[in-house]
Amino acid sequence: MSKTPATSDSAPAGDEAPAVRLAEFREAMLASVPFHGWSDAAMRHAARSLGLDEEFGHVLYPGGIPEFIQEWQDAVDLALLQRLPPERLAGMRIRDRIRSLVMTRLELLVAHREAVRQLVARGLLPAHAPEMAQLVWRSVDRMWRAAGDRATDINYYTKRTILAGIWSATLLVWLDDRDETFAETRAFLDRRIDGVMRFEKWKAEWRKGRENLPSLARFLGRLRYPPAA
Repeated sequence: MSKTPATSDSAPAGDEAPAVRLAEFREAMLASVPFHGWSDAAMRHAARSLGLDEEFGHVLYPGGIPEFIQEWQDAVDLALLQRLPPERLAGMRIRDRIRSLVMTRLELLVAHREAVRQLVARGLLPAHAPEMAQLVWRSVDRMWRAAGDRATDINYYTKRTILAGIWSATLLVWLDDRDETFAETRAFLDRRIDGVMRFEKWKAEWRKGRENLPSLARFLGRLRYPPAA
């Protein structure tokens, strides 16, 4: 289970607890991942770099690497919602809200891009694919809620599935985008959103047009129950 924001500024009980905060260990861990991967070795190295017992990470995260990753991603999502509160998004079109949320979340990950790359590689392994899918779903759900979506029907799943695809594809482009302004990433994201919007427009027009098509059920009903003379 991920830690609540209230605990993010405090360390667990113990002799070493006052010496380090959760955020400090998180940064040390993310700095270790590019060299040690998402492994216990990275957790031990992070603890040693802070002058702590190398098992400190496992005290902080009894669930190990999966718990750390979830807590980190929860922290990124929290920072995203703080940077883009409802009042900042309220005046935007839906597509612009989604664009801002996706790009801002990427900006929050810039400092740890290599750790993200390692996370993507980890998610490609069958053993970790369900974990990665859950992480992506949680994040896109939060983005949609931040964008003002309150759907509870099939649209809830449709919107999140579409955004999960957009986020995942854009993330891969971002990982290899060396431009300081991430121009390629922004252009790619715009194209993906444009494609979705065109499809949604076509779908709405198709549904509207379908209402005007002859109905076989109505035709057969008239044959069976002809209008009274």
